[in-house]
Amino acid sequence: MELTKQEELAIELLKKAARHWPDSLWILAADSRLYVMRKDKNGKKAIVGRGNGFDPDFILESINVEADGGDW
Repeated sequence: MELTKQEELAIELLKKAARHWPDSLWILAADSRLYVMRKDKNGKKAIVGRGNGFDPDFILESINVEADGGDW
């Protein structure tokens, strides 16, 4: 598949971000957005209750990049 220059740049920037990504953060794809999340004090993804979902108190930023968290 042939990419446009803009698509190539976007992919390269995402790869660059991954090289510098700290272990204390992770990305959640939900609500058709990307959320930058902080891990809890144990270095785990913060869960609310008995595995009912991720704790929104750990959201650091919402990024308007179309995303889907579903499996293939």
